[in-house]
Amino acid sequence: MAADEILVRLRSICLALPETRETITWEHPNFRVGDKIFCSYSGDKNEQRSIGFKTGKEIQGVFLKDPRFFKPAYVGQHGWVGLHCDAAPINWDEVAELVKQSYRLIAPKRLAKLVT
Repeated sequence: MAADEILVRLRSICLALPETRETITWEHPNFRVGDKIFCSYSGDKNEQRSIGFKTGKEIQGVFLKDPRFFKPAYVGQHGWVGLHCDAAPINWDEVAELVKQSYRLIAPKRLAKLVT
């Protein structure tokens, strides 16, 4: 799947959530609720493509046992994981659930409770 196709699908998942927006931060698309990032996309022809989510430290280790996932620099210590987009076909149902979970961890409670 081409990078643009991945971003288009990811964008549709992220921007369907309440009060979200896309920004470019550190030269990559990031999705925010308020001022906080809940999902990120990185990659171009010079680097491996990945999607970042917050899972929380409690379950981060479960994801890191799966070779598709990795602990990202800088934010990994705060309970984030990255999904290698090129390691296997992307399971978009799984990505949607991870995006929602990340959103619920980051969003204000009034918005988080709207996402099931």
